Amino acid sequence: MYTLIIIIHVIVSIALILIILLQTGKGTDIGAVFGGGSSQTLFGSSGPTSFLGKATAGAAIVFMITSLFLAYFAGGRTSPTIMKEGAPASMPGPAAPQGMPPGMPSGPGGAMPAPAPPASPGK
Repeated sequence: MYTLIIIIHVIVSIALILIILLQTGKGTDIGAVFGGGSSQTLFGSSGPTSFLGKATAGAAIVFMITSLFLAYFAGGRTSPTIMKEGAPASMPGPAAPQGMPPGMPSGPGGAMPAPAPPASPGK
């Protein structure tokens, strides 16, 4: 059913584009004055507005209905996931540093620096 509606939606989209491109614009009368030849239309003087107007309205209605159906169907679908049962309950914290990280060069003289002694209060 979903695939059928997608096919209808694509066909109506292409038909709607073609129907709109067949229509003449509002400013075609001035083009006929300068020799544009748009007064000799395929459907006559009033034909394209009624026929192409009705075809545009019909295609637009079908396009909107298929858009609503596709949005409804897409809202009910669940997306696939690689997680088995959602996110883990607790995330592990960062590891505490233990000495010099691997790959780090040692201090001057090849020895690790000693930690500073605690300050003694009072003297």
